[in-house]
Amino acid sequence: MARSALTITAATFTATAALLLTACGGGGDDSAPDDIEGAGAGASSSAPSASASSSTPPGVERPVIKLPGSFQLTFEDWTSSDAQQQAVLNDAKEELRAGYAAIIANDPDSAAVAFYDTDSGRSQSKKWIKSYTDKNVTVIGKLPVFDPRVTVLDGGTTASLGYCTDESEAYTKHRKTGKVEGNPADMDPEVYYLVTLRKSSQGVWQNASVRSERGECAK
Repeated sequence: MARSALTITAATFTATAALLLTACGGGGDDSAPDDIEGAGAGASSSAPSASASSSTPPGVERPVIKLPGSFQLTFEDWTSSDAQQQAVLNDAKEELRAGYAAIIANDPDSAAVAFYDTDSGRSQSKKWIKSYTDKNVTVIGKLPVFDPRVTVLDGGTTASLGYCTDESEAYTKHRKTGKVEGNPADMDPEVYYLVTLRKSSQGVWQNASVRSERGECAK
């Protein structure tokens, strides 16, 4: 369930970042399940119900991200006392939510994902989303996102974000057959991600690239 790895070539980034099944963050307490509305059994194959994130920052109008109850994406300690770092965390969270919402809605061309990605980031995200939709599978279960660590660079225009995910209770489900699959028993369920973000002219922190390493989360 891991997000496709992309080698980061920018010399300024020394930290490292991956997403769900075959698919990380650090700061305050935001461990409640992410905006979940109604989708019961079988809802993973249909468009998710609407609910805006409670942590969506003010300013430019952000898209409403939708997730069903069949997939619980939680963000643990996803806060910072630094306002700039918090802005990075807020937008990175919404990009991740948008990506999974696109997988569940079977929508590789999601406008919400495009809003939170640069052109290069959008290309990588679409490839990741299609790795599910091309196989006619969706995602179900629970995916905690935790231990975020943010560094803001280049005078506040670039940032790196490292975080971890735990895929122990995250699964893929085939839309037609209903077959559910998880990671092999001998595979480390924790994946470390390093995300490079750029601040847009509108002040939105957009994903430029994502790199992942399974089993590299700090203990």
